[in-house]
Amino acid sequence: MAQFGVREIRVNIQTEAALTQWLKPFDVRLFRESSETTVAKLEKHLADLSIKGLSLTEPAVLSRAARALMTTEREHIAGHDEDRLAAIIDLYVRTGIQVHSPGYMGRQFSSTVPLAGVIDFVSSVVNQPSSFYEAGQLPNVVEKIMADELNRFIGWPPDSFAMVTTSGGSLANLTALLAARNDRFPGFWTEGGAACLGQARPAIAVGDDVHYSVSRTAGVMGIGEAQIVRLPLNDEQQIDMDRVRPALDAAERRGLRVFCLVASAGTTSVGAFDPIDRLAGVAAERDIWLHVDGAHGASLLVSDQLRHRLKGIELADSLTWDAHKMMFTPAPCTLLFYREKDKSRRAFRQRASYVFDEEPDSYAALDSGGKTIECTKRPMIMPLWVVWAMYGRALFAEKIEYLCRLTRDVHRILLAEPDFETAHYPESNILCFRYRPGWVRDEDVHRLQVTIRDRIKLQGTFFISKVDVGGVAALRVVMMNHLITEEHFRMLLAEIRAVGQELSGGRQDDQQHVGGRR
Repeated sequence: MAQFGVREIRVNIQTEAALTQWLKPFDVRLFRESSETTVAKLEKHLADLSIKGLSLTEPAVLSRAARALMTTEREHIAGHDEDRLAAIIDLYVRTGIQVHSPGYMGRQFSSTVPLAGVIDFVSSVVNQPSSFYEAGQLPNVVEKIMADELNRFIGWPPDSFAMVTTSGGSLANLTALLAARNDRFPGFWTEGGAACLGQARPAIAVGDDVHYSVSRTAGVMGIGEAQIVRLPLNDEQQIDMDRVRPALDAAERRGLRVFCLVASAGTTSVGAFDPIDRLAGVAAERDIWLHVDGAHGASLLVSDQLRHRLKGIELADSLTWDAHKMMFTPAPCTLLFYREKDKSRRAFRQRASYVFDEEPDSYAALDSGGKTIECTKRPMIMPLWVVWAMYGRALFAEKIEYLCRLTRDVHRILLAEPDFETAHYPESNILCFRYRPGWVRDEDVHRLQVTIRDRIKLQGTFFISKVDVGGVAALRVVMMNHLITEEHFRMLLAEIRAVGQELSGGRQDDQQHVGGRR
């Protein structure tokens, strides 16, 4: 009877499957068909070496195009339409920034190693959230493996440090600063600001060009803008060591206790690297937690030629490192390192019986849920680990070295052009410069750069960004794509000149170049 019951259940399931429309989208044969369509589209996209910037579509127009691709069926499950899927993929691919094109020079998210995208696709299908070992076993194991691999370039003693992945550098900075605050103000987590009554007010010291996420973090933590101590910069856009101690002394006289100093390893604006080793000395003498925001520049550690930019990184208490920037993996994938592993659990102090084990074992020891704000977290480490496992460190190091060398080369090109000036010497793969022909008045330089950037973006051949350096706008290129060459940059300069001449009304550049050039 038991066997007959099982057969009867199987027949019923098969009959129901044949009649139930909602099961069809789960058909593995349909999965294969859709995957082949998608891969063919992406292969064509990656093979296209044409120069493309950003083709902006009016939101209303794009919305109509997207709605036109939606089924009109409202009562029943629509049948699978492979042509509709192909059209959706085409729309998706062509309406975003073309990170794999030589025309893309504008932002810090990168063209990816294609294999990394394949693994990200696998992660989406198997859907194993990785905050807890039991849900994502391999991601948790390889997170520890990658921590050990990358720590070889940081230099902390094995088994003394910790690393956890987070969804982006902003979240990593927030998490690190929470750990720093709770370490220096142990009662803050339970008592809030009341724990500091009668004491100096908690404050954070940052370089004046720090990423906005750190200022935002201060607001989230309830510290407030008034408790952010901004450290002046030198001519190279780095924290000026001659003015650090006076700034900290002034903060102390204001009744502030700086518990964390944030240094940048590759600022967002110009890619500058603060002197970590010297800042570490100041932090140590004043009992200040040193956090390094290396979201962009920490990847230079894997290069023998370039890791000196982060001299003293082994002295930091924590480090943010974005793999979706200079490690060429899909976003987001951020690595947050702590020099002392015990402090990695100080950001959050909670109990939750539905996720945290009462009796931790060897499995739970790899859980990261207690160290991040995310309870459900993508296995973001997998694309990075697979590419590292397949190709090793040299792939990353050689591409990074090429991009930084290219940036120095285009800086040299600019020095030879009398109608351009550079705003700094590039320490990494970010370069800011200005178009300054002789007909431009000093008071018009800022507006000219903004207008040129907007025109270049709308023309759609190149995508560049802009940033204020010393209070004056500059054009900004970020070399993230190994397909870019010096010739592409010369083409960009020609397009900038063409736009400038159009804006000038055809005036000849018959005056001397305005301003100094670096």
